Amino acid sequence: MKKKFDQLSANLKKYIIEESGKAAHGSVSSIVAKSKTPVSTFGELTLKHCNGGSTMQAALWLKHHLDHGGKLVITLAGALSSFQIGVTLSELIRKGKVHLVSATAANHEESYYRYVAHSHYAYIPRYTELTPEQEAELRDAGLRRITDTFLPEDESVRIMEPHLLQMWKDAQKQGERYFPHEYFRRLFGEGLIKPDPKANPTDCWAFAAYEKKIPIVIPGFEDSTMGNIFASYTYGGKWRKDKSIVLDPMIMKTGLEYFTSLYDWYQEASKDSSVAFLQLGGGIAADFPICVVPSLKHDLGLHDKIRDWAGFIEIGSSPMSYGSYSGAGGKEKITWDKLSTSSYYQIIQSDVTVAFPWIAAVLLGL
Repeated sequence: MKKKFDQLSANLKKYIIEESGKAAHGSVSSIVAKSKTPVSTFGELTLKHCNGGSTMQAALWLKHHLDHGGKLVITLAGALSSFQIGVTLSELIRKGKVHLVSATAANHEESYYRYVAHSHYAYIPRYTELTPEQEAELRDAGLRRITDTFLPEDESVRIMEPHLLQMWKDAQKQGERYFPHEYFRRLFGEGLIKPDPKANPTDCWAFAAYEKKIPIVIPGFEDSTMGNIFASYTYGGKWRKDKSIVLDPMIMKTGLEYFTSLYDWYQEASKDSSVAFLQLGGGIAADFPICVVPSLKHDLGLHDKIRDWAGFIEIGSSPMSYGSYSGAGGKEKITWDKLSTSSYYQIIQSDVTVAFPWIAAVLLGL
């Protein structure tokens, strides 16, 4: 086989991985039973090819990156917080494996909702079989469905709204402005909310980030339940009947300010170490922070003074079609100067809830 490989060009050979080393002897069960890291060992023995192989390769690259002083940005799309991404993400945060989280505003708030209302959640695994009439029945009962999960609005959103509204009113009165996540963090800091008695508070990634004081970026705050609610309080137009409370929208710092804060964060974070990027799902949560590198280079004119992203790993199921950012691969990002030709990149075409736990297990040494 080696003779055949020797006939190939260097550019082609670099993509080929030969079987190397001696295969482990014994059954999978016996090998795993003897391992100090059984979950990771099982993954290495079984996740060999296709998306399983891509998942393990990415996990091992990230582990090497972090073990050698690198830093990591994780981005959250979809409704991963409602789908309990916090079980693994919060532990990664506590163990110092995550250095910034960029989340959709919905994901951010849903981490809090899980914290206060975990026991009120319910599931409908066969959601694809629902009829429109059944969906309307769920609506009328106040059951807000996110794929297979019902978000308990009354026990979460409406519990937190009065506390946040008071903060917004106080900020307006005092002429203060804060980022969305800073208002939310005060719910922890001032003891305004308590964990659901049947919840495990350590499963809340927003709480872990609050305790570790790691930065959070929430692009597009208005595209969330609490963002909609905040917008309604800033509206004083003809369709608003009760105008006793009309807030100044400027009490909420904007996405532009989140982005410029990333200039400072990235320059400081990358001063002595490289920064990798793990994108869970697609959309604004990921495209927003990854653009800080090309913006520093081209918009601020710091071309040769910016450290490139060390690596980019995406778990998602969106195809590369119609200009979908969620399906854009690492090579496309090179053309936008979001990645360099030397940046590691891996696309894992899979469900985040399936692939990410494997990566987390490897990073946690399980």
